[in-house]
Amino acid sequence: MSRHSTRASVLSSRRHPPYPLGVTPDLRVLIAPDCYGDSLTAVDAAEAIATGWQRARPGDQLTLAPQSDGGPGFVDVLATRLGERRSARVSGPLAAEVTADWVFDPDSSIAYVECAQACGLAILGGPPTVRTAVDAHSRGVGQLVDAALTAGATRVVVGLGGSACTDGGRGLVDALGGLDAAVARLAGVDLVAATDVEHPLLGPRGAAHVFGPQKGADPATVDLLEERLTAWADTLEAAAGRAVRDLPGAGAAGGLGAALLALGGRRESGAAVIAEHTNLSGDVASSDVIVTGEGRFDDQSLHGKVVSALASGAEHAQVLVLAGQVTLAADALAGAGIAAAHSITDYAGSIQLAMDDAARQLTGLAEQTASRWAAAEGRE
Repeated sequence: MSRHSTRASVLSSRRHPPYPLGVTPDLRVLIAPDCYGDSLTAVDAAEAIATGWQRARPGDQLTLAPQSDGGPGFVDVLATRLGERRSARVSGPLAAEVTADWVFDPDSSIAYVECAQACGLAILGGPPTVRTAVDAHSRGVGQLVDAALTAGATRVVVGLGGSACTDGGRGLVDALGGLDAAVARLAGVDLVAATDVEHPLLGPRGAAHVFGPQKGADPATVDLLEERLTAWADTLEAAAGRAVRDLPGAGAAGGLGAALLALGGRRESGAAVIAEHTNLSGDVASSDVIVTGEGRFDDQSLHGKVVSALASGAEHAQVLVLAGQVTLAADALAGAGIAAAHSITDYAGSIQLAMDDAARQLTGLAEQTASRWAAAEGRE
């Protein structure tokens, strides 16, 4: 078994076991990717990168610390470090039920819920369409929150991202018994919307216009979704007694952010929540090289995403990005404190192969990157 494949090192992000006598680690390498869309979870991506890197540089000391910004993989990453993984049968994004995981820490009475587990694009059962863009809902997320409250949670953290719905959280509210019942049920509960999306609920930067097309909405459907969200915002704000539609993060996860804020919640960075529970700052401070990545490395990656959080905290380490696709110019990388960014698509030779064979292609890219690093140091 390789040094990075033990359950303790992968799932708890601990240091790898000691190297054999006489072998001195060359570099301390932190492997901290986000998920790669629907192709790879953050946990699987970290394992793939570690496999490739170790093939090229077997003497390096690897620390695996998969990350998340609140979207898909939020629960998987947290389950590696704290609490109990629990499951519930809840409504999926359409008619069928799904099994959704969540995490509960009984010592602190904190529950962690991921909206993508209940209403994610990845569990639609097929590609998004105009019909699914209109019909998808967040009812299952409300059922997960209900399960957390029933278990005795006094703090509920809801990871937002990767949703198929644009219902403004109406389904969540309905699952909690309606607005009045939901407000009463959550009284005294610390409700957190964990997201790094800063979009408001409405308008050209809102949930329908920015994210609707990704969920199958054509222009006419975007207008319909915007109209529904506008009416729902009036209802939410009347019940909450405060404006929420323009707050940062209100547009996250199809407007789920707005519902959580109206129910008394507050917004926190999803990446910061993960970083706190994976001791990311300590790992960053003790690393020589940080390898991170995500599905698409573009301008948004430099604003509140996992990659930017790592780069901003790396005072001494070199930061390398291995992404599905890279669209940023070299000068943008340097300005963001990133040493280099490499694309799985370029390595694989096609987008299709990069997606269909993501783990193996990422492993190969990591091995190639580490080999080039060794060559630059004269260690081939």
